[in-house]
Amino acid sequence: MLKAGFISLGCAKNLVDTEVMLGILADNNIHITDNPQDAELLIINTCGFIDSAKEESISTIMQMAEYKQTGKCRGVIVAGCLGQRYQQELLDELPEISAIVGTGAWHRIMEAVNAVLADERVLLIGETDTLYDETMRRITTTPAYSAYVKIAEGCSNCCSYCVIPLVRGKYRSRSIESIVNEVKKLTERGVKEINLIAQDTTSYGRDRYDKPQLTNLLNELVKIEGVFWIRLLYCYPKYFTEELIEFIASEPKICNYIDLPLQHADDEILSAMNRRDTRSDIENLLKKIRTVIPGVAIRTSFIVGFPGETDKHFESLKNFMLEQKFERVGIFTYSQEEDTPAGIMENQVPDSVKEERFHELMSLQCRVSEELNHDMEGKMLTVLIEGHNQDQPSVAFGRSYREAPDVDGCVYVENAIGLLPGELVQAEVVQGFTYDLVAEKK
Repeated sequence: MLKAGFISLGCAKNLVDTEVMLGILADNNIHITDNPQDAELLIINTCGFIDSAKEESISTIMQMAEYKQTGKCRGVIVAGCLGQRYQQELLDELPEISAIVGTGAWHRIMEAVNAVLADERVLLIGETDTLYDETMRRITTTPAYSAYVKIAEGCSNCCSYCVIPLVRGKYRSRSIESIVNEVKKLTERGVKEINLIAQDTTSYGRDRYDKPQLTNLLNELVKIEGVFWIRLLYCYPKYFTEELIEFIASEPKICNYIDLPLQHADDEILSAMNRRDTRSDIENLLKKIRTVIPGVAIRTSFIVGFPGETDKHFESLKNFMLEQKFERVGIFTYSQEEDTPAGIMENQVPDSVKEERFHELMSLQCRVSEELNHDMEGKMLTVLIEGHNQDQPSVAFGRSYREAPDVDGCVYVENAIGLLPGELVQAEVVQGFTYDLVAEKK
C-alpha cells in the first residue's frame, strides 16, 4: 500500500481542506503515515496569507524535499493557498516541488498523486468555486470530541490588506441541509463540540438565500442530538444582527463566546482598510452583545502598523482596548502584500515601529486578561477535558465555553484522576492567571 505524509499549515479553514483530501486519499487505498521517513509521497497544505505564513510554508516544503534524498519520498505535492497564489512561479523556482494543487482543485489530489508516480510535474489550478459537502469522506484530525465545520468558502468583503478573495474566490455558502447532515454524521461519531468556521460566518447565506441565514442555520443545528457546544468563529461585525445576539443568549448549546475580528478602532484606519464599520458601530454592537449575553467571552484581533497609522491612530486603538477589556485579543503586525490596495499605499510604517506597537498592545492585553481571569475566581464552569498533566496525573486540562481550540488558554482541573478526554465536568475556578485558569472538580 502506498504511504503518504500530510502536513497542514495555516488556519482551521485550511485544516478542513486537508481532512477532505485525506478522505480522498483513503478512498484510493493510500495509507497516511506520520513518519515522513516512510512516506513515498509528502503533501503540504500551505498558507500564503502573510509573509510569516509564506516563509513557514516554503521552509516546510524544503524540509520535506530532503526526504527525496534521505527517505523513500518520490515526490512533494504542494496544496493550498501558496500554490494557488504563486502557481507557475513556485514550479519554476523550486524544482523540489513535484506538483501543485490550488485551493480550487483539492478534489483533484489524486490527479497530482498519479502524475507524480508517473514522474510528471503538474500544476492543477481549478476555478475557485469548489465546495465540499457532507457526501465526501472526511478524516478529522482534531480530537474525537471536537470538529470544525466550514459553512462557507471564500470572501467578498475585499479588505484592502487581504489576499483571501484572490486565492479563495468570492463568498460561497453551503446549503443548510448539507451542513446539518454533516453535523449529524459528526455527532454520531461522538463529536460534542462543533466549531463553525468561514472567512466571515455572519455573512452565511447572503449569496445563496439573498440574506444572512446564520440564525436559521443555528436553529437547525441546536436540534441535533449529541451536540453539546456550538462555537462561532470568524464573525464579521457587519451582519451580527440583534436576532443573532438574542438567539445565542437563549440557546444553551451555543457557546457564549464571540470571535469578532475588528482589525482596528480608528475610523480613518478602518476606512483605509475598507472595513464596513465605524468605531461607533463597533461600540454599539459590543454593548448589545454584552448586555444581552451574560458572561460572554469576546475574542478579537487587531492589526498594528497599517499604512498611514500614526501615533494618534495607535493611541486611539490602545484606548479602545483599555475601554472594552476584551477577554481574548490577537495582535498582528501589518504584512505588506502584493496585489492588494494596501500594498501600494504610501506611508508604509517601518518594521521597528510595527514591532514596538505590537509589544505594547500585547503587554496591555496581558494585564487586562489577568484582571478578567482573576474575576473568574469562585465561579463554576463546565469543562471539556482534553488530557492530563504527565507529571501530575491528578491534574487534567481542558476548555470551558470561554476557550476556543488552538487559539486560547486552558482550564487546569485539580482532583481529576480518572477523567477521560471528551468528558464534561463541573469545576470551580480557584485561580486566574494571564492566559489560563485553575479549577477544582466538583
